[in-house]
Amino acid sequence: MITQEKRSAVVGYWFEKAEESMTSARREFEAGSLSFAMNRLYYTAFYAVSALLMAHKLSFKKHSGVRAAFHQQFIKTGLLERKWGRLYDQLFEDRQEGDYMVFISFEPAYVETQLNEGGRFIEHIRPLIWPNSE
Repeated sequence: MITQEKRSAVVGYWFEKAEESMTSARREFEAGSLSFAMNRLYYTAFYAVSALLMAHKLSFKKHSGVRAAFHQQFIKTGLLERKWGRLYDQLFEDRQEGDYMVFISFEPAYVETQLNEGGRFIEHIRPLIWPNSE
């Protein structure tokens, strides 16, 4: 059994990784590396959701488990708007395509839009992790 102190440390670790990934996604975008920006953007969402799930005493070893639990615990229950579930799914698909499909490229305007939405995504996750901090 994990102690509350250790859980809090893990939550902080994952959320910090989310913020670092967001910074990295912006750097990759500015450098013109759009596929790498999309990869980092997906990991921004993945780490933020991992922190959220851990804060609620849930953790998963696979991306599919994180994704399913996020939808079940936070989207279907209405704690987060459906658009955040759709964004997470789209970032997952974009990362899969960018990492594994040949000749895939992303339009700069699309990546920029996703960067903006990714930033908003983690800001909507934060109060579900730390409800009394502002």
